[in-house]
Amino acid sequence: MLQASNVTFRVGQKELLREVTLTFAPGQLHLIIGPNGAGKSTLIKVLARLLRPQTGVIEYEGAQIADASEAELAKRRAVLSQAVEVAFPLSVREVVMMGRYPHFGGRPGPADEEIVDELMKFFDVTEFAGRDYQTLSGGERQRVNFARVLGQLWRAPHESPSSDGPAPAPCRYLLLDEPLTFLDIRHQLDFMKKVRVFTEAPDVVTVGVVHDLNLAARFADQIVLLNEGRVIATGAPAEVLTQQNIRSVFAVEPTFVSANQSGVHIVFD
Repeated sequence: MLQASNVTFRVGQKELLREVTLTFAPGQLHLIIGPNGAGKSTLIKVLARLLRPQTGVIEYEGAQIADASEAELAKRRAVLSQAVEVAFPLSVREVVMMGRYPHFGGRPGPADEEIVDELMKFFDVTEFAGRDYQTLSGGERQRVNFARVLGQLWRAPHESPSSDGPAPAPCRYLLLDEPLTFLDIRHQLDFMKKVRVFTEAPDVVTVGVVHDLNLAARFADQIVLLNEGRVIATGAPAEVLTQQNIRSVFAVEPTFVSANQSGVHIVFD
């Protein structure tokens, strides 16, 4: 469980988040939507402890993350940002292996190598393994970074909790700040489907920012609608993506069209 309680974040005198209180349950995909400047990316950074709020607390499973060590957070919390720059010439495999750094000292072990292989295959970047990361296109880089980020949270078979084993492992937290940047529509859909698969694990909390309301409607279990740093609505897609909310927050007129596979498609005038 991830809990934000009465969180306010300011830059100078400007409040980017105002008294935000939200709960994000494991096993569900939580997507944050809102217009430019609504505070979406700021909220993701606060949830990840990349920014520290002036007031309020963020808790992972009831423990305030303000008190957690960076080393411990790195093993449980992974963040995918809009753009990732690599200053040195590294191969794609080396970039993906960076996600495993919190889990080994000195050199990666066989489990780390196996996880990297699995993730490169999962995100269809195995063919790039030996290429210089800097020679890839923006979309290809983003797919490599998906693999790198999930490498922080991916569990080797021996690490997976069993029904007759000890107490459940702590939750893992996946935070996505506009992850669909640079991707064409095929890879956007592919990524969202893969995130859904990963998110279904009962110990995974996933929170992401997206701009496409139709993708949010199709894939989210819970949607958070932000505007001017405040939570306007939160709940299931049908509860949040109403004509009144869309008109009020985005200043466009929505038309809802039935779609066979994805429920409802929203057209904007």
